[in-house]
Amino acid sequence: MIRKTACSAVALLVLIGATPAFATNGMNLEGYGAKSMAMGGTGSAYDTGNSAVMNNPATLGFMKEGTSEIGFGIRGLHPDISLDNNGVTDKSDATAFFMPSMSYMRRDGRITWGVAMLAQGGMGTDYGSDSPLFKSGVSWNTVTNTPAGFESMSGKDIRSEVGVGRIMFPVAYNLTDKTMLGASFDVVIASMDLQMDMDGQHLAGMMAGNGGSVSGTMLGALGGFNRINYARFDFSNDSPWIGKAVGFGTGLKFGFTHQLSNAVTIGASYHSQTKLADLETDNATVSFAGVTPGGVMTSSVSGKIKVRNFEWPATFAAGISVKPSDKWMIAGDVKYIDWSTVMNKFEMTFIADDPSYGNLDVTMDQKWKDQTIWSIGAQYMATKNLALRAGASFSTNPVPDKYLNPLFPAITTNHYTCGFGYRVSDATSVGAAFSWVPKVEASNGDNTVISHSQTNWALNLTHRL
Repeated sequence: MIRKTACSAVALLVLIGATPAFATNGMNLEGYGAKSMAMGGTGSAYDTGNSAVMNNPATLGFMKEGTSEIGFGIRGLHPDISLDNNGVTDKSDATAFFMPSMSYMRRDGRITWGVAMLAQGGMGTDYGSDSPLFKSGVSWNTVTNTPAGFESMSGKDIRSEVGVGRIMFPVAYNLTDKTMLGASFDVVIASMDLQMDMDGQHLAGMMAGNGGSVSGTMLGALGGFNRINYARFDFSNDSPWIGKAVGFGTGLKFGFTHQLSNAVTIGASYHSQTKLADLETDNATVSFAGVTPGGVMTSSVSGKIKVRNFEWPATFAAGISVKPSDKWMIAGDVKYIDWSTVMNKFEMTFIADDPSYGNLDVTMDQKWKDQTIWSIGAQYMATKNLALRAGASFSTNPVPDKYLNPLFPAITTNHYTCGFGYRVSDATSVGAAFSWVPKVEASNGDNTVISHSQTNWALNLTHRL
């Protein structure tokens, strides 16, 4: 699957922040901007250009006084996700995601300000309508409360896509020649597509409180089933920009840098947890299939879906940069991402258009763990205009094996990066980065082995006005 991002300039300005993404550290990208990405995702304590709005807004103060700068970027993310359950295998067709970015920054005196738009991260998989792993599931006998054998699922598409983007309004203040402060007010756009079958055994387990919960007046509709084969949740569109269910909100960032000496600079930042409204769509469907006293039956109900309490986590970052000579810079960062607060459960509510069906509340346990990421990077000035860069980052996997869902396989950990920056003229520079994410494997509670690797790249162009 290729998510294309060619659009008119007006639409780009409006929608760029919501472009679907695929992330590499949980749901975060390994680095923002080609320079930071090439240097292992570091960026707390040196000039990362306009990408500072996502790394540390205080570093915008490194801009030259009295100048303006525009930036354009494109990222390509290429996940490779495979599944294996007792010899039955499948691969996700979601193998290419393209994410543009745009920015404008201006420094006047001690103050630097601007606006930027980019995709922050997300997840996505696509197993199509012919996946052997999602072809059948265990039916559930509601009379005896026992498994009732294997039955066919819906035979429809199985896919997911989560995208989170930001339109950011940063400001930095050069408190002294050595100390800079920064902040950013962010408009956050989140969207989601979900096409998922849940077999009768898993549905019954969640109704009993195992791995989640299912409640609501719509459960009365299941009283007519002697056997439940599956339930299906379906809200999706074909937009390359934004998912079916959409929510808007805000976030804040704060940062500082301090130059300890001519060779050493330290920096830190705090990204607040977002405050997002429910992700909603009026065009969703919930279906149930099974056996009633009258025979085999499938019942589909249209209505509104609300994905509740979906938020982006708080992030703490700190770093150091060291310049042992005019040609070399070495940087190191540590980040702490508070996934446990926002990814404990996945919650959604379905409200039927027909009031006689009422509502259905579904909660699936996720119980993500907090994540610590260690990054290191180096830059070598090969010539006056050419900078060569390399780095790596190492992190923990935030997703517990027991609750790992093939639709949300955010299990990658380590990254190895490289790239370059080239000054084309006094006003124009380009940057490129490449990231290799080695394959990791995890086995979930259904004994499905999920493997995930990536190869990613980024291109940036900046022009001083």
